[in-house]
Amino acid sequence: MHNNDSPRDAVHGLELDPQTRCRHWHGPTDIVAIRFRCCRLYYACHDCHAALADHEAQVWAANEFDQPAVLCGACGAQHSIAEYLACNAKCPACGAAFNPLCSLHHRLYFAAE
Repeated sequence: MHNNDSPRDAVHGLELDPQTRCRHWHGPTDIVAIRFRCCRLYYACHDCHAALADHEAQVWAANEFDQPAVLCGACGAQHSIAEYLACNAKCPACGAAFNPLCSLHHRLYFAAE
């Protein structure tokens, strides 16, 4: 249930739905939001950050992969980067499917391990 205390309410983006899908990525499994290293704010995607933030995006360094920086739009659970990278495209908390093709964009958010 989407309520005012949910971390999903703190996600920034263009044309967001209740599960954090945005104008750019809105398929059924596009339900991951990323907390950007530069501003520590959650955005639905890199394109939303580029459109709304007043600064360049920074990627998380490999030694920071223990940081909670991934949000499941289905249940609102926050995951460390390491948990997300090892989750096999499913939320570790609720089992919701994540878009496996997001791995093609990891370099926009996370430094190489």
